This record gives sequence, structure tokens and C-alpha cells, in this order.
Amino acid sequence: MKIVIIGGGPGGYVAAIRAAQLGAEVTLIENKYLGGTCLNVGCIPTKVLLHTTELLDVLKNDAKELGIAISDYTADWPKLQKRKTKIIKKLVGGVNGLLKNNAITKIMGTAVFVNKHQIKVVYNDGNNNNQGESNHAATIIDFDFAIIATGSKPVIPPIPGSNHPDVITSDTALSLDVVPASLGIIGGGVIGCEFASIYNAFGCKVTIIEMLPEIVANMDADIVKPLKEKLQKDGVEIFTSTRVESIQESAAGLAVTTSSQTGEKIITVAKVLMSVGRKAELDTLELNQAGIETARGAIVVNQKMQTNVPHIYAVGDCNGGVMLAHVASAEGIFAVETIMGKRSQIDFKTIPYCVYTKPELASVGLTEAQARASGYEVKVGNFPMAVNGKAMIMGETTGVVKYVTDATTGEILGLHMAGPRATDLIVEGALAIRLEATVAELMSTIHAHPTVGEALMEAAHAVGGEAIHLMR
Repeated sequence: MKIVIIGGGPGGYVAAIRAAQLGAEVTLIENKYLGGTCLNVGCIPTKVLLHTTELLDVLKNDAKELGIAISDYTADWPKLQKRKTKIIKKLVGGVNGLLKNNAITKIMGTAVFVNKHQIKVVYNDGNNNNQGESNHAATIIDFDFAIIATGSKPVIPPIPGSNHPDVITSDTALSLDVVPASLGIIGGGVIGCEFASIYNAFGCKVTIIEMLPEIVANMDADIVKPLKEKLQKDGVEIFTSTRVESIQESAAGLAVTTSSQTGEKIITVAKVLMSVGRKAELDTLELNQAGIETARGAIVVNQKMQTNVPHIYAVGDCNGGVMLAHVASAEGIFAVETIMGKRSQIDFKTIPYCVYTKPELASVGLTEAQARASGYEVKVGNFPMAVNGKAMIMGETTGVVKYVTDATTGEILGLHMAGPRATDLIVEGALAIRLEATVAELMSTIHAHPTVGEALMEAAHAVGGEAIHLMR
């Protein structure tokens, strides 16, 4: 069986490996770089930078308390950029090695549908430098099944002045030669807040402008609050319920005109980062040649990730679903296993959402507001990081663990965390929701001491007002 996969990001390359494991003859086509946005200009490089900002925060605010005497230190942006590049290169090399190990034919080029069973590939610069080498400028590939995994690209809203060269996207914000004196971030979601943390730590004056009433609006308000307070404490200005009307060049930099209920305000910054979301990357595919339907700028799929053309699937950001790398990988595996006749499952209720700031935020399942809106009778349990022993040891006591549960059955509907290791610990909540666990089952599960994870057990006790380490 011949399967062609278009896109070498976390949806595409994972699907390719799984297909090869199941015995398919696999060709992977990538037009830019293996690993996609995630490895090259997304998840991995941002977390490299954020790890260093976390260490800078410790040196600045906690070193003396932790018993470390440091008279002087400097933040070396160029050296950090080199480290980021080194890690990306290593991970991309690892992906390339996995493709070779699984006998997957990789073609670096642009895929264009010819019809429902053929794809034309135009090689990048006439060079296809891996398995399946060819000196031809283009070739036609026949397939039994195809999986589209072309990912997404940043959205540039039609704001007057948004085409100015000092208006950048998340792609370019990762590799600026120097840290700007000031940065206006349009959009206070996950990406916006992570970049605010990065640049603020390196001495840049950061302003977040968010149209919605709160930053990171898709997460539970109780865990977002500690992050907002920390950003503001560190000097980040945050304007919510605020629209950007225009961006104009001025003698002092870029003048960003905003409007809100309090009136018009002009914010002057050296650069503007557009962080208002992403959209499916479909420009070069010629989907109409295969009769593939789209809606609202994304490929339409059913619950099996099939397009309207049954032997063509679409996974990850390009299908307009949840735009997260781990979701793309899960969808890629699911699509391949469906194609290969293997019984497969995917549960979108267990998607973890993570923000790698300080404090870290992590969320899975329903927020309290979503649960109530869905008609549940809700009980919640909160446990503050301030009384967790390991958090005290680490000097990271800002944050909270919150369960949202069904008051009748005790079933866990959502877990929301702000604090140290939240992005690692959220998997416990994902598994609990996947197994339809109750708070009683979490309470009776022994958690190691001393760990931040104990806070999850305590928050489960708190649902019934019986947290062990909280005063009545």
C-alpha cells in the first residue's frame, strides 16, 4: 500500500513512521524543513528561550534566598540564539534519522495535487538530497492514500500599517539579531504571553494588547490570574478589552493606536509582534484538482480525519482543529491506523493545553465556566502552591491546582494548574479524564513526597473541603 504524506511536521513525520511500522510504502514530502513549525520556529525554540528566562528570573529574584551569592551576571542573547539553533539541528537530525531507519522516502519539495491519485512534486532548487534522489525538477507520484499535514502560518490581521518591516510574527521574533528596546505584542494568548516573558527577561519593555477581556482566555480564570499578576509585577503592561486601530511609523518608533472603553491611546514601541493566531497552510496544494473541500480556510474532515475524498486525509493545523503539535501527532497516528485497518481511538477531551511561562500554566478538560455552561452541577477543589513543600524548596510558590468535578458522580471534568512543573504534571489529569476517574480515586492514589504532584492529591481532597494541609 502506497501512502504519501505531505508535510514533515509533528503530524506528518509521526504519521509516516507509524505507517512504515504497519507495513506501508511511505513517501514524505516537505517543502521547507523537517519538524515543521514545532521544531523550527515554534514549540522547541520558544522553550529553549523560555528555559533561559526562567533561570534569569531565579538569579534576579531568588538567588539570595536560595543561598546563592552572585555579584554579577549578564544575559547573552547571541549565545542563546546559537544554543537554540544547536538544539533545533539536533532534533531535526533525529527526525531525519528516524525516517531513514524506517525506510521512508523523503522528498524535499512542493507537493501539488494533479488528481485524486497523483501528486506532482517540484523539488526545492532542483535538489532532492535524501532517499529517492532525483535530478529532475519535478516528478509525479501515484498513491493509494494521502495524508495532508501542511500545518499553519501566522495570521496577519488587516490593520493599517501591519506590513511595516518592524511588524514581525512569531517566526521572526525567535531569531532577532538584537533584543529591541520595546515590543508591543498584539494578542495576549499563549504565544503572546510566552514572548512577553522572553523579551521582558532580556530587558525589553513589553506591552500586551488583547482584544478580549482577559489574556489566555481559553484557560480557567483562576490559573491565568497568577500569570497575569507575575507579568505585571515584572513590568509588562497589559491592556485588555483593547483594539488596535493602526500602526504608523513615527520619530520615536512605531505608534500603535488603540481604542477601548476608556478612549484612544497611542503606544510607541520599537517593534510590534503580531500574535493573534494561525491559519491553515494550503496555498500551494491545488486542492481543487483532487476535489478536496475546504471551509473557513481549512480542510474539512470527518471524525476519522478523512476529507470528502475518502482515501485522502488531513491532520493537524491544516484541518482547522486544535492547533497543537501533540494533537497533530495524535491525529496522524489515528489517520494511519484507520487507513491500515487497525482499530484506533482518539479522545479530544484529553488534550492538554500548556503555557511555558513562569508560573507555568496547564489545563485539560472543561474549565469551571465551560462545565457550568454545559449543564453540570459543579464542585471545585483548589489547593495553593504556597503550602506545597516541594514548591517551597524550589522557591516557586505562586500558583494553584484546581479540579472541576461533577458534583453528583465525583467524575473529574477538568484539571487546571498554575505553578512549577505544571506542564509535566497535567498528564495525570489527562489520564484521569481518559479513564473517567473520580476525585475519590485520585485521593486514594498515593503520591510521592515531597513532590509538586502532591498538590494534585490535596486539590482532590479540597473538592470535599477536606484538604489535609489547609486550615479549616
